[in-house]
Amino acid sequence: MHIHLLQHGPAHCPARITDWLTSMGHSFTVFHLYDGELAPRPNDCDALIVLDGPETLLMEPPDWYKAEDKLIQRLVDSQKPLLGIGLGAHYIAIALGAISAPGTYPETGWHRITLADDSPFDLPEQFDAFMWHRQVFSLPDYALPLGGSPAAPLQGFAWDAGRVVGLLCHLEVTQSSAADLMGEPPTPPGLNDYIQDDEEIFATPKRFTHLAPLLDRVLTQWLRSASAA
Repeated sequence: MHIHLLQHGPAHCPARITDWLTSMGHSFTVFHLYDGELAPRPNDCDALIVLDGPETLLMEPPDWYKAEDKLIQRLVDSQKPLLGIGLGAHYIAIALGAISAPGTYPETGWHRITLADDSPFDLPEQFDAFMWHRQVFSLPDYALPLGGSPAAPLQGFAWDAGRVVGLLCHLEVTQSSAADLMGEPPTPPGLNDYIQDDEEIFATPKRFTHLAPLLDRVLTQWLRSASAA
């Protein structure tokens, strides 16, 4: 398969995703929308991944958002796999009619997710994931939830039998890609049980390694569900 990835900022790279795509024999193209590259045409790819980006883009949509939204809508209406992470998940949720708004608490660093009873995701009942958000989204109609953390009850969703997936949490980050985010926190530091500082985030490097098999399970299930549709 040839997969297009939409990148929304220099600090919000694909990280481990491109390594996974290469290891599975898929080709890919990364489009740097923030750097003036145009959104691709839907017919030029077999699947689309919409990456994370600064949450300010939700409040102040950039000039290229209309083209990206049109592309996302085309993928939603197609039979092609569509995956969003962070900001990308917000864009997909909005395209499906859900609401995006500030959550009760910002959430950064490592937090535990508990799967929902009706979660369709092939993941452990509980696992730690990396968080980097202030905004949350509601569950789109006809979607099934991933599960949630104490600060964000909805950490993702699957729609159309898993062909379309949105993840608020991050399974793709590496120690290096997380370090790039440190200069772009989603909210100013403050007293909050769900905000971790740099020392806490990088205290246990193996946590980043433990994300790899979780990402593998999600991506494998995503592409398999889409091909079976």
